[in-house]
Formats: sequence, C-alpha cells, structure tokens
Amino acid sequence: MASPGVLRRRFFRCACFCSENFFLPRYQLHVRYHGEQQLLKDYGPALKSLGCVSPEDFQQVLSELNKEVHRRKQLVQQASERKAIIARSYRPLRPQVYGLQEAFLAPEFLAAVQYCVTPGADLPGLLRHIETLSGEKRIFRLPVFTQDFCQMLLEELEHFEQSDMPKGRPNTMNNHGVLLHELGLDEPLVTPLRERYLEPLSALLYPDCGGGRLDSHRAFVVKYAMNEDLDLSLHHDNAEVTLNVSLGKDFSEGSLYFGDFRQVQGANLKYLEVPHLRGQGVLHRGGQLHGALPLESGERWNLIIWMRASTIRNQLCPMCGRPPELLEDEGYGDGFTREEGEPRTVDVCTLT
Repeated sequence: MASPGVLRRRFFRCACFCSENFFLPRYQLHVRYHGEQQLLKDYGPALKSLGCVSPEDFQQVLSELNKEVHRRKQLVQQASERKAIIARSYRPLRPQVYGLQEAFLAPEFLAAVQYCVTPGADLPGLLRHIETLSGEKRIFRLPVFTQDFCQMLLEELEHFEQSDMPKGRPNTMNNHGVLLHELGLDEPLVTPLRERYLEPLSALLYPDCGGGRLDSHRAFVVKYAMNEDLDLSLHHDNAEVTLNVSLGKDFSEGSLYFGDFRQVQGANLKYLEVPHLRGQGVLHRGGQLHGALPLESGERWNLIIWMRASTIRNQLCPMCGRPPELLEDEGYGDGFTREEGEPRTVDVCTLT
C-alpha cells in the first residue's frame, strides 16, 4: 500500500475527454461530439424529439458544445493555477479537517474495515457489518463519518465557497461544489481514506472491478440548493467504484436513484430509490446508472469519491469504451497509467 499523499506513478487522462460525455442540460442528453455533421447524424432525431427543432436551437447546442470543448482544453492549466492561488492565499476556517483522523470515522465504519483486514475475511462476513440496498445491483450503505466531522467539513466548505478564491466545477453535470484537490484536502484527507479504509472494503465488495487495486481517485463535493442545481440526470461515473457520502444540511427530497449497469433504461423500468442519511455513504460500481431526484427545499452537500483501478481502466476507457489514448494531466488525472514501452502521450485535444 502506498504512503498517503505520495504519487509514486504518473497518471493520465484519455483523449476522449474532449469528445465524449458532453451533457446538454436543456435536453437532458449526453452526447459525443466530433463536429457539426457527426452531431447531426448521430443525435439529430433525438434532439428534435426533445425540442431542438429550429436552426437557432441547433446553433445554440453547437455553441454550448464548442464552449465546453474549449473549457476542457484549458482545464489542466487552469486547475493548476487555481490550486496554486488557493495554496498561497486561502486561510482555512477548520484546519483540523486537513488531515484524516480516526476520530472522524464512524465506529461502524471502523468495525467493517477491521473485519476486512482480518485473516479469513469474506464477503458474507462483511455483509453482516453493512447494509445491502440491492444485492442484484451490488449497492451498499454504511456510516462513514461522525456527525461532528460532517459539521466541521461543511463549515470549511462553506467558508471556502464564500471566499473570493477561484473555483472549478466539480464535473460536467454539477455547477456548484468544490474540487477537493484544488482546496488541498485530497492528499491529507481523501488519499489515506481510500488507501487505508475504502480499498479493504472494495476488495471484498468489488474484486472484479479492481476493488483491491484502487490506485487513484477524483474527489469532489456537490451542492444542491434552490435556484442552483436541483437534481442530476441519469448517468454513470468515470470510476470503478464510487462512494457517495451525505454531509447534510437541512433539505427535503433529492434522493438518489439507481438503474441498470451501463445500459440506457426504458421508461417502464423501475428504479431503486435511496434517501440520503447524514454521515452515511453509499458504495456502488461506477458503471451503475444513477441520478438524483429534484430537491424540494433546503440545501444538501454530498462528498463524492470516484475510485479508480488503473489495471482495469488501462484496458478500456470507461467513458469511450476504447483503449485509452493518453493525455498529460496533473495529479491523479483520470486514473490511467502508462507502462514502459507504451506509445507516447497525445499533447492536445482535437476535433475531427
């Protein structure tokens, strides 16, 4: 197991980052984008059925996609600049959260992890320590953080949100939240959480997904509030295993819902609805389709950790379904690694 916070390998992202998995909020549609003709050919009928009927509507879609391509091309440099400014100028409100302490973790979580590292531990034994939400979908829940830690972390996140520091978007679907690596919480908090605690759990729950070989992650906090992000459309994560922890605050509705594994659901299929419980985390495979129902009141924050196993994703990128074409990136990138003798990385995102 690697020492927390130390990157012993270089990590990369796939070139499909600039052409796959673009979300069009107005039409609640994910698309790939290689240019106008490809978009019209692949998605013209679907867009028309969803209300994109005039030339002006289609031009607006193209404008949004080209803007997003440009944003993604600039992402690495801008993220590095934001992180440097924050490290230099930001003063934390709750400095104690910048380092994982066992006191932050729920006793039930510690007991489950302790079982996992016991000789002879197996899946049936672990399932006696955690809640099975769906055996078929392999979705589980257990307490992760104490209430006190959830409150401290929320206070720190709100303090940062209200500051004049530069802030990046959590992902392509959420507009409000915090990227933990930019805030400086990644190495001291999330990395040891993954390495010491989440990997033993995932090794028993998801061995076929690389659960015992999780060597990188992307961690962020998403915020849902009235007049901001209210819900989240059905999607799958760029991860082998995902942990979703509810941090609070006071809110109503907004439950998670789960569908099938990497398959687009029909209108008649039933979903598994999972309400948020403060301090408790939901573990699921990254490829499990899921979303969030609309918030009806209040404000809620969730910590999301996309955990990655390079031994799995180096074979096929989970976003484009092809062998990854590597791009330079910072930190953990998107979890891809390059073995000795592999082709050199691509330098830029291009549209063809």
